[in-house]
Amino acid sequence: MPLTNFGAILNFGETVEQYDTDFYREAASTSAGEPYRLLFEMFAKEGKKHIALVQRTRRENVTEMILEPIRDFVRDSYQLTVDDAGAMDSTAILTAAVTLERRAIRYYGDAAEKIRALPEVSRALKTLAKKRTKRLDRIISISG
Repeated sequence: MPLTNFGAILNFGETVEQYDTDFYREAASTSAGEPYRLLFEMFAKEGKKHIALVQRTRRENVTEMILEPIRDFVRDSYQLTVDDAGAMDSTAILTAAVTLERRAIRYYGDAAEKIRALPEVSRALKTLAKKRTKRLDRIISISG
């Protein structure tokens, strides 16, 4: 499905954040995720803040929503699902977390490029990509 405008890009960003937040919340509550519980709980809290940032960006720039069409940007390459965290061992949870973070970084980076005509929105998306890069670095550092 194509992401053809500002609203679609931010709506999908919100979907990505909600999905990932739910994954981290569930991972923190599993026995396999116990060694990383504090990290996953922190990621779930950050996810709520990321959702708020996406929503605020959409609200503050709503007048530009219709004005900037986006071309050649499709959500399919960014959609993914991971198994239920409750059914994973700790290695699989970390692997899934890396997959989710890499997807988010790629999406936000690509979306920021597509929406360069709206500098505030592009900047917000780049900020989310940076935050997710820091998360990825944390996950990689603990997974060795």
